[in-house]
Amino acid sequence: MSMQITQSPLKSRPIGEIAADLPGATAIFRKFKLDFCCSGDVALADAAKSRGVNLEAVEHELEELSASGQSVAIPHETPVLIDHILERYHETHRRELPELVELARKVEKVHAEHPQAPHGLGDLLQQIIGELEVHMKKEELILFPAMRRQPTGVFDAPISQMRHDHDDHGAHLQKLETITNGLELPDGACRSWQALYAGTGKFIDDLMEHVHLENNVLFPRFETKFAQPVES
Repeated sequence: MSMQITQSPLKSRPIGEIAADLPGATAIFRKFKLDFCCSGDVALADAAKSRGVNLEAVEHELEELSASGQSVAIPHETPVLIDHILERYHETHRRELPELVELARKVEKVHAEHPQAPHGLGDLLQQIIGELEVHMKKEELILFPAMRRQPTGVFDAPISQMRHDHDDHGAHLQKLETITNGLELPDGACRSWQALYAGTGKFIDDLMEHVHLENNVLFPRFETKFAQPVES
């Protein structure tokens, strides 16, 4: 879902359009104090000029953000795969989710009376942040180091718990889909609303790929073959 920034020069594109097309761009615009909502129709170059901001610095960060969302071949070696999960997904969730919470609360407040407003989205995203952080810490501090130390080890019990956590994450994704009506934007949705749904859609895609890499690629390397399911 990453934006192809090569389709036209960034500086000539409306800042609101970039925010809607490139999940995470809103954090960069907030950093440089560029108005992507009320002044969303202004070209990036003009917006930067009016704020006295270095246009090249903004473009550089946007290009790096776009590149970071591009498809990457799945590493085969376990240590490299773990590093990929940490860098591509753990770090991305921590970077992008807080911005989504801010956007969600803004949209819920500004459009409180709109029948399609995503009421409860901010609270759900905040809950996801908390549960994901606990889950990722368990992997980073316990499971992944054990996998690095014992590349032929078997870790059925902790992996079973991680899989259970993943099931909970999946339930949250279903709630996200429900609250946002499948990420369907109403007619005339503002730039913040567009950016919120673009970012939420990217998060959903990221988390699904994240869980897939762990459940179907990494974890089976450390589980007992043909083991009977462990009752909870």
